[in-house]
Amino acid sequence: MTEKKKILIRIGSLRHGGAEKVLVTFLKNLPEDKYEIDLLLNLYSGKYLSEVPDWINILYLNKGEMITTNRIQDIPQKIYRVVYQNLLKAFPQLLYQGILKGKKYDVEFAAIHGMRDEILNSPLKSSKKIVWIHNDLTEVKGYTTDEIRKFFGFDKIMVISEKIKETFLGLAQNKTEEQKIEKIYNPLDTDEILNKAEKPALNYSFDSSLPTFISVGTVFPQKGFDRLLKVHKRLLDEGFKHTIHIVGNGYDFENIKKLKSELGVDNTATMLGFTDNPYPYFKHADFYILSSRYEGFPTVLFEAITLKKNIIATEVSGVKEMLNDGAIGLIVENSEEGIYSGMKKSLENPEYFNRYSENLKEYTMPFSLQNSVDSIMNIIDRL
Repeated sequence: MTEKKKILIRIGSLRHGGAEKVLVTFLKNLPEDKYEIDLLLNLYSGKYLSEVPDWINILYLNKGEMITTNRIQDIPQKIYRVVYQNLLKAFPQLLYQGILKGKKYDVEFAAIHGMRDEILNSPLKSSKKIVWIHNDLTEVKGYTTDEIRKFFGFDKIMVISEKIKETFLGLAQNKTEEQKIEKIYNPLDTDEILNKAEKPALNYSFDSSLPTFISVGTVFPQKGFDRLLKVHKRLLDEGFKHTIHIVGNGYDFENIKKLKSELGVDNTATMLGFTDNPYPYFKHADFYILSSRYEGFPTVLFEAITLKKNIIATEVSGVKEMLNDGAIGLIVENSEEGIYSGMKKSLENPEYFNRYSENLKEYTMPFSLQNSVDSIMNIIDRL
């Protein structure tokens, strides 16, 4: 029997984000007999922890929930976590001899771009190194061309959309660097989405007499929920009755909630918080709206497509690819005005969306869960 490949995977936590969900879906579909995996979290927390298969060894730097406030009582723990993580980042030998007990790995894997330096600074010089890029880094603060070029220190750069691939190809300086870039569609489980959608929408009932919009995602500025609420208010003021439902949690939750109250739309816009099953909410909504300022490859659209929803999406990385160049959903300008025009069109002329519904009936995804998992395994096995 061939020896199992030893792999170290690093990610911040397993909170409620797209990259975290995709990583856990990937791990759930790996064969146990091929790999020996250590999953190292900066923070042992998150809704997806319970879904990690038992055979995967979970390690962590800190335990407890993410601290998103600056309350006096939280500050000492917050400072401790930051100092401790920075110490281990500056002196990786401490981490590898301590928590990782001097173990040698064949492959070290940064599951998000934010783990770049932790993996590239590993004292294990013989291990092969992979990074998984889920965002369009040209839109992420602090990522200059020089910063993005540092990713070529990896043996493989896995990207999740054509736009991200083009960014890296444009920065590659030779054939060797070009060959490091691999586009892999995110592994997502369509059967799970369809099955979960049949369950009841917990603690909530929809008003079926009004057009309903749903948006799902981690609540932080990238997702543009502030823009969505301002457009919602503007349309209400123009006499277009409708409701908005935002599903998700995140460090901007209280700010968005406050904005909702300031705009006076508490009766028509609902913030449902995080749920590990958002699909019944999709099912009951008339439209799915993506209001993001930037993305890598918005996996949430895959979920909306699977559930045959009418879609309105800002033109961010991955959207044209996912919506088949606008054949199965309305792509709008990436601005408040774009979101406004798309939503107004859906309220003024809902029949306009019939064309998308028809195309969706015939549409099959250009990728499958097994294909994606096999592609990633193939990369790991070839290294």
